[in-house]
Amino acid sequence: MSLLWLRVAVLLYGVAALAVLPAALYNQPRWRHVAFPAALAGAFFHFVALAETLSAAHHALPVDTHETLSLLGLLLAAAFVILTLSYRTVSFGIFLLPVVVLLTLVPAFHPGHETLLYIHSGWLFLHIGLLLAAYAALFLSLIASLLYLVQERRLKRKLTTSKRTWIPPLETLDQIALKALLFGFPCMTVGLLIGSVIALETIGPAFFADPKVLLSFAMWIAYSLMIFIRRHSGLRGRRAVYLSSFVFLVVLAVWAANQLSVVHRFKAP
Repeated sequence: MSLLWLRVAVLLYGVAALAVLPAALYNQPRWRHVAFPAALAGAFFHFVALAETLSAAHHALPVDTHETLSLLGLLLAAAFVILTLSYRTVSFGIFLLPVVVLLTLVPAFHPGHETLLYIHSGWLFLHIGLLLAAYAALFLSLIASLLYLVQERRLKRKLTTSKRTWIPPLETLDQIALKALLFGFPCMTVGLLIGSVIALETIGPAFFADPKVLLSFAMWIAYSLMIFIRRHSGLRGRRAVYLSSFVFLVVLAVWAANQLSVVHRFKAP
C-alpha cells in the first residue's frame, strides 16, 4: 500500500506543480486554491507512504538511495506548505514542486532494494533526516536569494508593481533566505554529530579518512561561514547568490561522494 500512497502523492504534486504556474505568474487566485490543497494532500499521502514503509521494515531501516530522495522530496513539499501559510505566497512552488515531483517519481514507480552497509537503529534515520532537512533549507535559501536578485533588477528597471508582481518583496525574500539557513545549520550540526558517533562505534577512527566524511565537514565549515557573512555584513543580491551557489555545489559534491565512501556505501540485499 505504501507504493500506492506514494503514487497518489506524485499525482497530487504534479497537479500542484501545474496549478502553481498560473497562480503565481498570472495572479490567478482560483489556481492558488488548487495548488496549495493539492500540495498539502500530496505531502499527507507522502508521509503516510513513508510511515508505512518504516513500519513494515520493523527494526531494519529502509534507507536506500531512492527512499532517501523520497524523504528529501517530502521535506521540500513541507517547506512549500509552510511558506505558503507563513508568507501567503506560492511563488516558491514554481521551483520547489517540480523538484518534488522528480525526487518522488523514481521511488514511486521504481523502488530500490539497496541498504546501507552500516545500520544503527533509529539514530541512523535521525542522522539522515536532519542532514536532508539541512540540504532542503540550503536549497530554499538559494531559491530565495535568486528571487531576491530577480526582484531587485525588476524594481530597478521599474518592470513591476506591488499588485502584479509574482515575486515577494525584497525584505520577505531576505528573511526567508536567512531563516532557512538558520534552520538548516543546527540540523546539519546535530546530523553530523550523530553520524560521527555512529561511525566511531561501528567503524572506528578510520572513518575520519573517508572522502564523504571529509567533504561533509568542509560543507559544515562553508555553511557556518555563509551564515556568519550574511549576518554580519548584510550580504544580499548577487553576492548572496554566489555564496549560496558555492555551498550548494559543495552539498552536491558531498552527495556524489557516496560512490567513493566506505561508510555511506549502498549495497543490494
